[in-house]
Amino acid sequence: MKTVDDKTIVQNYFNTVGFERWRRIYGDGTVNKVQSDIRTGHQRTIDTALEWLGASGDLVGLSVCDAGCGVGSLSIPLAQAGAQVYASDISEKMVTEAKTRSRGLPKAVQPTFVVQDLENLSGHYHTVICLDVLIHYPQAKAAEMIAHLSEVAESQLILSFAPKTLAYTLLKKVGDFFPGPSKATRAYLHREADVVKILEGNGWHIQRTAMTKTRFYFSRLLEAKR
Repeated sequence: MKTVDDKTIVQNYFNTVGFERWRRIYGDGTVNKVQSDIRTGHQRTIDTALEWLGASGDLVGLSVCDAGCGVGSLSIPLAQAGAQVYASDISEKMVTEAKTRSRGLPKAVQPTFVVQDLENLSGHYHTVICLDVLIHYPQAKAAEMIAHLSEVAESQLILSFAPKTLAYTLLKKVGDFFPGPSKATRAYLHREADVVKILEGNGWHIQRTAMTKTRFYFSRLLEAKR
């Protein structure tokens, strides 16, 4: 029997049942308590990333790649701040939704949305941001992905990941990390020390860190610069 790889699982999930579920979570419609909790956590991660970018200086004209953009939760506010945004996602449905949500933006700052996996990401950008994507990658693949993102990021790389600690590992094992129907893909946790080591091995220096923690959402955010 042929083994289905993680990328195919993620792509199929976010183009089918996962799309409707996460479109609601990333939107403002009615959701259940678990989904509402995840929505809150994800938005806090978005807000922190935006705060860091804003603190770094004027975003007007800054080239930013939103790798794994989902429905545009980060891409759209970046574009509203004047950044030149290139946004990609493996899910065609997610990209279509992101385009729909960005229609009200002026043409001059419309993000460029494309259907693309991270392995095929190309070009060069001042800043590359990859939020809540590492959870879909086992350690070896995560290292490869970070190395590739490092090739296209010129000055700044911002990543988030689900931290591997004893407490979160136990939660995951009992099904609380991504409870019930909110989880349909493999979820990988990563030790912060391992992620930092990978970043430093690709020429980065950690500038800031943050932790977002709600009942069902856990995300460690790292900002790295050359």
